[in-house]
Amino acid sequence: MKRLTKLGVVTSGLLVLSGVPAYAQDGVDVEGLALATMVLYLMVATVLVFIMHAGFAMLEAGLTRQKNTANIIGKNLMTISLGMLVYYAIGWGLMYGDQVAGLFGVDNFFLIGDTYAPDATLEMDFAFQAMFAATAATIVSGAVAERMKFGAYVTVAVVMTGLIYPIVGAWTWGGGWIDALGFADFAGSTIVHMTGGVAGLVGAIILGPRIGKFDRQTGKARAIPGHSIALTALGTLLLFFGWFGFNGGSVLELDGPLIAHVIVTTALAGGAGGTAAGIYTRLTNGKWDVAMMANGILAGLVGITAGADAVDPSMAALVGLIAGVLVAVSVKALDSLKIDDPVGAVSVHGTCGILGTLWVGLAATDGGLFYGGGVELLVSQVIGIVGVAVWVAAASAVLFGALRAAGQLRVTEQEEIEGLDVYEHGTPGYPELVRN
Repeated sequence: MKRLTKLGVVTSGLLVLSGVPAYAQDGVDVEGLALATMVLYLMVATVLVFIMHAGFAMLEAGLTRQKNTANIIGKNLMTISLGMLVYYAIGWGLMYGDQVAGLFGVDNFFLIGDTYAPDATLEMDFAFQAMFAATAATIVSGAVAERMKFGAYVTVAVVMTGLIYPIVGAWTWGGGWIDALGFADFAGSTIVHMTGGVAGLVGAIILGPRIGKFDRQTGKARAIPGHSIALTALGTLLLFFGWFGFNGGSVLELDGPLIAHVIVTTALAGGAGGTAAGIYTRLTNGKWDVAMMANGILAGLVGITAGADAVDPSMAALVGLIAGVLVAVSVKALDSLKIDDPVGAVSVHGTCGILGTLWVGLAATDGGLFYGGGVELLVSQVIGIVGVAVWVAAASAVLFGALRAAGQLRVTEQEEIEGLDVYEHGTPGYPELVRN
């Protein structure tokens, strides 16, 4: 999703009502009506992506224990609140300002000095993309859940929305060096999701696992069930709902056939992901794992995000099926490496973000390897993935390492055992469950 640079509105045949031009009925000219229509389209997409943050909050809360519910909700509230301000002050300019050597922007901070026209769509485009910045940050929240200090997480959210994600965006959607290679990531499988997944992986490694996650004698992972499968399902469905704005809004112009295509590929991939995860867990564990079905849906959605505009419906369904299995395999692999990711964020967003970006190089109808396009696009995709991963991993390691060195990263053992809600926020998420 590149920055909106034109008013992409189709007006032919859309502005006439009962033989009288609609714009003439209230004195609005064609250009004004076209602009209003474009703003409305982006506004709806922005609202849908905003709703995804409610989905993240419910999903993460459901997949973790009730003693940490207020902490999970608080992190998500701060991410969307503070994240928007930081992206406004710093992130947008780094991502879309005039670039230095294809690396980062140096102006347009606070939206000042941007000569973008028309201004109304500049502001709407900013609002839409600020939601994406907050999404990249909130992915980290799930991977480090139940043992990280709240203040440390707030610091991470600031750096993610103000520096790490905007630099990735500058290299890609901002027209930087990765974009110049021909890298294609329509709505952010790598740019948003893998960025959050890699940062979450680094954070989980440096934090270490939760107390009791791995058996001290055998080293095997122990299941720590979340407290509410209902909240997990609600969060998943809210994310699925919002994803239609995440991908559909990324068209950034009123191209009806393309928007329809993106909506269909998004729906098919999400459905295929949930189906594959459910069947896979039934075949391997003998049970239909509801939590993994939820993550399978999200894995399919992440898998199609890079190529929602570029692959046909059958290939959208196929990448969803692959992602639904891959996420379950990835979760087990991280457990075997003794990396504790309470909600599967690294597997959903990181592992399947890589899959989705590679899928463009393989299955894009224009330039994909499966369609006779050769390996040029696939090579560009690989370079982009590696370049982003190295930057995010290095920057995240410095960030989390500095917080640990300062003694500000992890809560005490007592706080972790009794729950972060009371110690970090002064109130339990479920007061009626607390014994007097």
